[in-house]
Amino acid sequence: MGKYIITIDTGTTNTRCILWNEKREKIAEEKSKVGVRDTAVAGNNGKLKAAVKGCLEKLLADRKISYDEVKRVIASGMITSNVGLVEIPHVVVPARKEDLARATKPVLLKDVCPLPIWFIPGVKNSGGEITFENFESMDIMRGEEVESVAILEHYPRGRKYLLILPGSHTKFVSVDEEGHITGCLTTITGELLSSITNDTIIADAVGKKYVEKDTYEKDTVLLGYDTACKCGIGRSCFSGRILHLFVTDDTNKVANFIFGVALQNDIIAIKKSSALRTSRDTTVIVGGKEPFSTAFADILEHDGYFEKVEHFIGEEGMPLSALGAYAIAELSGIL
Repeated sequence: MGKYIITIDTGTTNTRCILWNEKREKIAEEKSKVGVRDTAVAGNNGKLKAAVKGCLEKLLADRKISYDEVKRVIASGMITSNVGLVEIPHVVVPARKEDLARATKPVLLKDVCPLPIWFIPGVKNSGGEITFENFESMDIMRGEEVESVAILEHYPRGRKYLLILPGSHTKFVSVDEEGHITGCLTTITGELLSSITNDTIIADAVGKKYVEKDTYEKDTVLLGYDTACKCGIGRSCFSGRILHLFVTDDTNKVANFIFGVALQNDIIAIKKSSALRTSRDTTVIVGGKEPFSTAFADILEHDGYFEKVEHFIGEEGMPLSALGAYAIAELSGIL
């Protein structure tokens, strides 16, 4: 029996393969700038298959390891969708990590890997009919469920949580006292921020630049948030141009203002959407990269709706998706 484990995580634009030893230690990783977007554009998954195959083979060849020494290959993320390698049905909330483990399925794809790949499914908010009356409560995720599992291993049961996982598509995941995922919510705020920054009249005011960790200004972000609460996102974005023309020529300051404006949209969604199960006593755990994680924490503390907001600091160089996938594989008994 092999002693190595490989985890695969495929998103919209990238694929990452990680090699683990029998002590659950990361040995190496390989990446490819190919994701499910390539399948959607091409109309077939040939490019994705080649990218996964190439990553796996390079991961092993560079370490002089053969497939005979690999015990399991485990995949999660958009690779399990209809534009991935194999479509695996979502698990319906309320969903525990045990439910994900039971629903994990092996599929042999000989043109990708000589071993069966074990695919971890995503999660969706409903298994029933979606109509014009209930569509807003519906949401789906593939990949963030394993990230959620990895985060929750650091927190005790008996409390309600809201996990925030920022990105081009930010995911919000609600969890009950027993550790069940009770709902997820997706926004495209990252994409909106990209459009505002690069493709609108505001581009000049922000210098076509995003806020970085070392250029983050809390007070200006909160000013943008408060302005959007009062006037809405459209008017507040144009106010960024007003600031640039009449108040400051500091494009970074205006970028911080627009950052706060854009994130205000997400705070409304958290509090108003029927896709999540939260209340004031829900503990918010903010993960993700800077400066998004700090901005969400600062805004939520400023807003004051939730009583407790915490930062999650993961292990450097260790993706949550890989840690969560490994934990689910252990639970499923395949390791």
